[in-house]
Amino acid sequence: MDPVWYAVLPLAGIVLGWTIRWLYARFQLSSSEQRAERVRQEAIKEAEAQKKELVLEVKDQLLRERNQQEKEFRDRRNELQQLDRRLLQKEENLERKSSELEKQFQSIADREGALDRREHLVSEQEKKWTKELERTAGMTAEEAKNLIIQSMENDARRDAQAIIAKIEQEAATTAEKKARDVIVSTIQRIATDISSEVTVTSVSLPNDEMKGRIIGREGRNIRTLETLTGVDIIIDDTPEAVVISCFDPVRKEIAKSSLERLIADGRIHPARIEEVVQKVVKEINQTIIDEGERVVFDLGIHNLSPEAVKALGRLHFRTSYGQNVLMHTKEVAVLAGMLAAQVGADREIAKRGAVFHDIGKGIESIGDKNHIELGMELARQLGEDQRVINAIASHHGDVEPNCVESILVQTADAISASRPGARRETLDNYIKRLENLEKIAESFDGVEKCFAIQAGREIRIMVNNETVDDNEARDLAKQIAKRIETELRYPGRIKVTIIRETRIVEYAR
Repeated sequence: MDPVWYAVLPLAGIVLGWTIRWLYARFQLSSSEQRAERVRQEAIKEAEAQKKELVLEVKDQLLRERNQQEKEFRDRRNELQQLDRRLLQKEENLERKSSELEKQFQSIADREGALDRREHLVSEQEKKWTKELERTAGMTAEEAKNLIIQSMENDARRDAQAIIAKIEQEAATTAEKKARDVIVSTIQRIATDISSEVTVTSVSLPNDEMKGRIIGREGRNIRTLETLTGVDIIIDDTPEAVVISCFDPVRKEIAKSSLERLIADGRIHPARIEEVVQKVVKEINQTIIDEGERVVFDLGIHNLSPEAVKALGRLHFRTSYGQNVLMHTKEVAVLAGMLAAQVGADREIAKRGAVFHDIGKGIESIGDKNHIELGMELARQLGEDQRVINAIASHHGDVEPNCVESILVQTADAISASRPGARRETLDNYIKRLENLEKIAESFDGVEKCFAIQAGREIRIMVNNETVDDNEARDLAKQIAKRIETELRYPGRIKVTIIRETRIVEYAR
């Protein structure tokens, strides 16, 4: 082959390859432009579709808003129309009442005129009768009036003298009783305040899930709390509450405060329970001492041992029929001191006897001694005066008082306990009062059933409609109310309601 071809063929191959590559590149560029055009057309179509959807949504929203505004406009228009109708009705009622009032005024005016005419006739007739009486009696009206007045004056003088004599006689026979009543009334007016409390044994929970946390795994938390405080914690079906049961009010207060703090803190486990209980015990012990010292300071009593102060402070957590025992003790001491000053007895002995009379209730003991025996034992250990010991022993009447101070302590204790509002009414007395109300109503003829409701402030009575008519029902209500006033003692008033009804029943078959 000619050597020229060796030089031409490679060059021709290069030219051919470049040409093929250029043609392929042009083909690829044309295909990309076509795809880009298709994408652009699809994007335009999609944008137009979204635009149409947005326009439709806006139209729907405008239509809904327009319908809502039309509805509100209709409702408002209906309200205005109803208001206009009510106003028109009120105007008509006012016009009708105005016309009725005018008629009533006219009727009253006519009656006043008739009364004036009648009064004039009566006056004329009275003058005639007066003249006739003067002629018949032979004296003038003024002389007759003076005679009557003199006779009435003489009768009044005789009655007044009889009443004065009776009053003087009663005063002579009841002077001592009246004096006692005045003294007691004065004591009641100046007595110290009573703190009426109810022993709280339940703790509120934020939710029922807290009960499980208080119990703990396998009951560890509740056992720890009961062991440390010496109380019984009752967790039952009562929603959001647990009950603490214990005879010792101090231990019950410790358990209550500890449990409330644990619930508020949220961390409930044996170690935390022990820490909180120890802290609460220290605070309660300090409170006991503070309360005892405060009462002793207020009463001005000196030389009282720390043991007695602590026993006195424990009474702060104890109640008797709703009356705080510490406040009761303080009031008895004040009353005993005042009474001793009035009768010339030893004030200090009377006050110390009053302070010690219920101190046995604050002494911790595992025996079967009552609070009087415990108080006497403490007083003997402290070397108190025999009159103080006798005041403790005799304040409930178990032992005869042997000195004036013991009698004064007994009197002050009775005044403090029986003063109105000092103690709650017992459940037995409450039930007995309701039963007495129902018995009184049931004792009348025609009564079928009766129910005392509203804590005894109302009694509803069912009567037999065949034997008791409406008029008899009114009389029966008055008779029952009068008998309740006569036989029962009660605060406030009692409403008596008689119910009489007729029931006719038929069956369609």
